[in-house]
Amino acid sequence: MSRRDPVVFVHHMLDHALEARQMTRGRARADLDKDRMLNLALVRLMEVVGEASRRVPDDFRSRYPRVPWRETSDFRNRLIHGCDEINFDTLWEIIQEHLPPLIEQLETILAGESRATV
Repeated sequence: MSRRDPVVFVHHMLDHALEARQMTRGRARADLDKDRMLNLALVRLMEVVGEASRRVPDDFRSRYPRVPWRETSDFRNRLIHGCDEINFDTLWEIIQEHLPPLIEQLETILAGESRATV
């Protein structure tokens, strides 16, 4: 598997999304205001999810149109370029509400891609 293989980027997305979900288990939104390490870690994890999404080629994306590729990379751009204006309510909402379906979609992609290469 080459570093430019879209499956590698999907793995990065999935791994970092799962880690963000794991870090928020048993936590509340208010924890982002109290725990600087938590909010920095979650911002970084979501940056990686978005950057990996951006690197998935269009032809691969078109095979999986239900995945919010563009929205995911756009969120990364807002995190990177709006570093002094991160809305932690939005970050929390994305991790809690939007990551679970994204994780399911990514797992489905990887399961299908692994069957295709066998």
